[in-house]
Amino acid sequence: MKVIICGASGRMGKEVVSAVLGGYGSAEIAAAVDVALPILDCPSYTDIADVREDADVIIDFSHHSATASLISYATEHKMPLVIATTGQTEEEKEQIKKASEQIPIFHSGNMSIGIALLVSLVKQAVAIFPDADVEITEVHHNQKIDVPSGTALMLAEGAKAAKEGKATFCIGRHENGKRPEGEIGIHSLRMGKVIGEHEVRIDTGSQTITLSHKSHSRALFAEGAITAAAFIKGKKNGLFSVNDMLS
Repeated sequence: MKVIICGASGRMGKEVVSAVLGGYGSAEIAAAVDVALPILDCPSYTDIADVREDADVIIDFSHHSATASLISYATEHKMPLVIATTGQTEEEKEQIKKASEQIPIFHSGNMSIGIALLVSLVKQAVAIFPDADVEITEVHHNQKIDVPSGTALMLAEGAKAAKEGKATFCIGRHENGKRPEGEIGIHSLRMGKVIGEHEVRIDTGSQTITLSHKSHSRALFAEGAITAAAFIKGKKNGLFSVNDMLS
């Protein structure tokens, strides 16, 4: 499987490059793209529009602002696209959805299968206790840009779905400190070099269920992205996520 890696010089892009060079997923690099020109033994570019090499899938770990150019290139070349960035605007999310009618796109706030399992467990627990209070805490390194994390939003969406949509989100707390009935709280901490920690507390008033996940290495996200690339390779079109791989 030949892949184009976008954001190849970034923190996660380098992890994908390392995983591919290490033989993970029987993948090979067709080209590398980054605004900071990658120094790799393969065709390298600062703009995906300049890539001329044939490839099976694009893996993107650049920045959500590159969404439009990535989609333009992918749809023009009828190439499957794995979008592993987070923080997309509503307009960018709509662009992704529309493009998925023409090509297969894998988009997830977290590429970890363990996180997909956590989301599933949260849905199950909240469905059993729909009136319980739900609080989500996420911890990441102090250089992470988007707040809250895409994973925290995935967990909140899962809890909301289990409450049959009868819930709202709140980042942090209200000024008066009171939590309205049904509101899901999301708390973000930025410290040190934490790769990623997520915890969901579900409190019924008489008992508390705590579900959590800790990432020990960024390699798991790179491996997840390569697995996602193999998953959508050969599909005609559609919008896919980690949950689709689980099922």
